[in-house]
Amino acid sequence: MKPEALPFIIHNSSFIITPVSTVTCRNLSKAFDDQPVVSGVSFTVEPGQILALLGPSGCGKTTTLRLMAGFEQLDGGTIEIDGQVVANGRIHIPPERRRAGIVFQDYAIFPHLSVAENVGFGLERRGRAERVTEMLAFVGLPGAGERMPHELSGGQQQRVALARALAPQPVVLLLDEPFSNLDAALRAEMRREVRHLLKQGGITAVFVTHDQEEALFMGDTVAVMNRGRIEQLGTPETIFHRPRTRFVADFLGNTDFVPGTVTAVGVQTPLGLLPQTPDLPPGTAVTIAVRPDDVRLTAAADGNGRVTNRRFIGIAFIYEVTLADGTAVHSWQSHQTHLAEGTAVHATFDDAHSLVLFLGETAV
Repeated sequence: MKPEALPFIIHNSSFIITPVSTVTCRNLSKAFDDQPVVSGVSFTVEPGQILALLGPSGCGKTTTLRLMAGFEQLDGGTIEIDGQVVANGRIHIPPERRRAGIVFQDYAIFPHLSVAENVGFGLERRGRAERVTEMLAFVGLPGAGERMPHELSGGQQQRVALARALAPQPVVLLLDEPFSNLDAALRAEMRREVRHLLKQGGITAVFVTHDQEEALFMGDTVAVMNRGRIEQLGTPETIFHRPRTRFVADFLGNTDFVPGTVTAVGVQTPLGLLPQTPDLPPGTAVTIAVRPDDVRLTAAADGNGRVTNRRFIGIAFIYEVTLADGTAVHSWQSHQTHLAEGTAVHATFDDAHSLVLFLGETAV
């Protein structure tokens, strides 16, 4: 059976897809008005996996998604979907023939069509009603086909957009900041629901976001983009705990950077001795990536720092401490720890785990 003829298998009113396809991008490049927007981007999304493209505004992540969808033409590189080259600079297969479902930031639901008409839009007449019923059940909206979009909540509209994108049985689902228009509580709920649905259906997906928490939750793999390039590609745990560049470390986890000097017994810093011995000559200057949970604080009149700001976040305080040399670090402390601004403190490393060191812009 050819891939385009693979059926959905219905089990207990939901469909299960046996993942058979991969999506591969090799050395993608795109410029607008001679300004590079995407440069040398390469990745592969394995069957049934979710890739999160993460980065700040203007980093090229949405353009990468639009290149995959066929809304923009490549300047160079190759895009393969399910083994078929859909773009390579000479070939440009139009979006409707790429078998890629799209969920947009603003959902793009037709306001004058019912829910069922939205989900079934573009499907062949034969089997359309059955497919719409299946998809609405799959996204948790059974019996909602006759309702109009304005009668739905934001989360329900998001589900309709997802059902419509999945109805034609795409090889890959592309999602462009799909939760950005939702409030914080609903956004967290929709993340859980959509990830569960994608995994339940075995759906291969590429998910664009600027929100690090969202990327770490949604992605089986995360690609951190900066200035049109992928700075690091890996599992959420690897990306967060072992960043390869200062940009990645800075973008994830509210990171501070503390100067240090390599010695025979560790790295000497304004926070004291970090008991790590990198394979570098004594005297080498390095920078340590330090996050708020890496710093311990105790009030001390003769301490090495002073509280210059504090922020209460409910379950904890985040303290900003200025050290004797002027370096600023942040420390996550229990909500029961009360340190007023101006309090002298002793700040030290929490040595529960090793920290990442940088020589210049690159981890060592």
